[in-house]
Amino acid sequence: MSLISSIFSSVRVPTVKELKKNSIPEHVAIIMDGNGRWAARRKLPRFAGHKAGVEALREVVKTCVQLGIKFLTVFSFSIENWQRPKDEVNFLLNLFLESLKEELENFNKNGVRVFLVGDRKLIPHEILEAFENAEKKTANNNKLFFNIAINYGSRQEIVEAAKKIYKAAARNDINIEKLDEKTFSDYLFTKGCPDPDFLIRTSGEYRVSNFLLWQIAYCEFYFVKTLWPDFKRKNFLKAIYYYQQRNRRFGRL
Repeated sequence: MSLISSIFSSVRVPTVKELKKNSIPEHVAIIMDGNGRWAARRKLPRFAGHKAGVEALREVVKTCVQLGIKFLTVFSFSIENWQRPKDEVNFLLNLFLESLKEELENFNKNGVRVFLVGDRKLIPHEILEAFENAEKKTANNNKLFFNIAINYGSRQEIVEAAKKIYKAAARNDINIEKLDEKTFSDYLFTKGCPDPDFLIRTSGEYRVSNFLLWQIAYCEFYFVKTLWPDFKRKNFLKAIYYYQQRNRRFGRL
């Protein structure tokens, strides 16, 4: 059991009303890990774990809207995930497609704006078209900005940002001597989003796996052994309670 899990395993699940409204994180990032292990423990195919993971995400999105969290960024498919067996990759891509179609009405009803975060060049046309359609149809929603990271790798994102900045400087669009952190951030996939306040990783792994490396510089971390399909509303509320116990000083006393 992780240190955080051991401290908070006995904590009563707080209600939404019990959480401090002035200490709700603006931006939560989640590494949704453990779908395969969840399925293996139940002697089910890995596909079943991915489907159960979608249900867990649905609950978390609803809870974010209820809590007033403005930004949610989830790691759905990394650049490295293309190395998985072809049938699993195809299943995941089709699952993205089905889930988007099923949830689009709920996104609009709940004020959720969808945005694809990642390198779009390698994403199959049908999947990319579905995401861009969801982006267009939810563009006026503003309760929750829901970033879905697909074909995403943070080191690659930073390299691409450096290339874009170099080209912009060559065109005299920016003064490279005046390049600052804010300007650099504007060349990342997450342009326009505040940096995450809180990063959650499930399944007991203690690493960030090439996720939002630039953006999580001052993030609070929460690692738990709970496998992602089991990470439901109560687990998320406990995580937010943990966040509210932190004293975020940003280098100050």
